[in-house]
Amino acid sequence: MIPLNHVLSPELTFIEDFGASKKRVLQTIAERLSQTLSDHSDIAIFDQLVARERLGSTGIGSGVAVPHCRLEGLDAPVALLVRLPEAIDFDAIDRQPVDLIFTLIVPAEATDEHLQLLAGIVERVHDPDELKRLHQCPDAASLYQSFSGAAH
Repeated sequence: MIPLNHVLSPELTFIEDFGASKKRVLQTIAERLSQTLSDHSDIAIFDQLVARERLGSTGIGSGVAVPHCRLEGLDAPVALLVRLPEAIDFDAIDRQPVDLIFTLIVPAEATDEHLQLLAGIVERVHDPDELKRLHQCPDAASLYQSFSGAAH
């Protein structure tokens, strides 16, 4: 399995307002990711995230969403983690607002390893103790450490 710290970096871990709606949050995520993925525009990333959301919300419950998609021309998976100061409606399966969003972008020809990475992320954020720990992080650096460090 790919270690989480190979796909998530401190530079793509945030505790800040990304917008007041699901659409705006996904736009901000795409903008931030496009700054790292210079060969991919924010519009292309946003379009792929929205296309995946149309298949069904990636709001998995307990205030967590895991938007993800495949992207042509990507060599390796990349992730972004944000904890929002105010929870937003994300059409989650439990109808609860979301404030913790872990976005995973994988190459178009994603392997089983990438799917295992996604499953591992989902499994971790369903742990109430882990969620509490992530919500208590005072800044983005500690959020990154808590999330990536506990994944090994």
